[in-house]
Amino acid sequence: MENSEQPILRAETGLLRGMTRQQALSVSFALVAALLLRLWWVWKYGQVTDDSHIYGEFARSVLEHHAYGYLDAAHGPSVVPTLIRLPGYPAFLGICFQLFGMENYTAVMVVQAVIDVWTCLLIGGLSARIFGRKGGMTALWMASLCPFMANYVAVPLTEVLTLFCMAMAFYGLHRWKEAGAGINRWTFTIGIALAYAILLRPEQGMLAAAVVPAMLWIVFRKTGMGPAMRVAAVVSLLALLPLVPWTIRNWYVFGVFQPLVPKYAVDPGEPNPYGFQRWYRTWAVEFASTETIYWPYMGEPIDIADLPNRAFDSNAQYAATQKVFDDYNQHYQPTPEVDAEFNQIAEERINADPVRYYVALPAARVLNMMFRPRTEMIAWPLEWWKFSERKPGDWFALAYGALNAAFFAAAGWAVWRRRLWEHERVIVGAMLATIVMRLLLLLTIDNSEPRYTLEFFPVLIAMASSVVSGLQIRALKG
Repeated sequence: MENSEQPILRAETGLLRGMTRQQALSVSFALVAALLLRLWWVWKYGQVTDDSHIYGEFARSVLEHHAYGYLDAAHGPSVVPTLIRLPGYPAFLGICFQLFGMENYTAVMVVQAVIDVWTCLLIGGLSARIFGRKGGMTALWMASLCPFMANYVAVPLTEVLTLFCMAMAFYGLHRWKEAGAGINRWTFTIGIALAYAILLRPEQGMLAAAVVPAMLWIVFRKTGMGPAMRVAAVVSLLALLPLVPWTIRNWYVFGVFQPLVPKYAVDPGEPNPYGFQRWYRTWAVEFASTETIYWPYMGEPIDIADLPNRAFDSNAQYAATQKVFDDYNQHYQPTPEVDAEFNQIAEERINADPVRYYVALPAARVLNMMFRPRTEMIAWPLEWWKFSERKPGDWFALAYGALNAAFFAAAGWAVWRRRLWEHERVIVGAMLATIVMRLLLLLTIDNSEPRYTLEFFPVLIAMASSVVSGLQIRALKG
């Protein structure tokens, strides 16, 4: 039973162990290329977004005032507490600010570039342990040159650290199994990776929901339920323990039980435009709508001309939508009356076509997040599909989209091929489970953002490497 779970090439366990000189050079070149590509992104497209400033403000508030929240400059050196973001990324920014200077976001991006190179090495190491050294080398080069991973080092957001935690958790899972699948140093590595992933983004609890059952099953098959429960308990405790002080703090400050963050990232008592969000979900699919309608709402003007035709079922509905837009644009703030108007239009559209609202549009948003050209970090047109308005150079967006689709296609082919499931079925299954659970979660959100599917790429690259390396071997034999 256990033999079927061993790596494909036992003599080639790992990526770095027992390398030839040629292989060592290849690894070195891959890592240098990875770093140079990421530093180029920082130099060419480095940017600090509104969310980056929010995280940075929380880091400053802790460093300067020893309290977690918004800096209240209007009332002197004070802090308005908040719970809309978990403290994992502000903690990282705080360390960078201490080392390189307050709000030195360029230094943050460079540190992220180094961490992302480490992520590439972990993905290569994981693939080598599952698919052999050839698969590991392929995965390392794919990750190193993947522009979709590289471009997010150029913005201070959680993505880079999240990918690192995912790669570390799955790499640690394989090393833990090789070390005996008991309570060993890799148990604690996995637990720490899961804990920090959750502190970065609340939905990363799904990573733990994939890894912990895999560990439970591996130990159960080997030594029984008792040892399996002990391992699962240790890892779960490590993963959840950092949330305890955060939960206590939220109860003490706000009087609410909030171990993570609210779905709509609002503090207790803060109004939320539920009617607008419900109306938005009745038509929104594209990332372009996120930038022109969803993000500007609550503070900036919005234009009905930016809505697609599918946002209206009739001329009367168009007129009603125009009226509520006009009401909002008087002050750029969503009053209860404006929110009620949006909700009324949403109710009418949902009743007219519930399948569209509950099935078709959520699926379309997820597909858009997966396969839209990932040019959100580059100054390319939002409406990339309008060929009649396209300049010759803008065909780059289509090529970018094709490259993105190639990653999914190669990983899908790997899943379809039986050989992927011949070894390390439990670990491979846990990796795929993270994608499935994330897809189900994404069906519930309002707005389409391609970065929400960036977490697929450590798994996609590891899976795809088994296919690409196999093609390389067949080509050499031919």
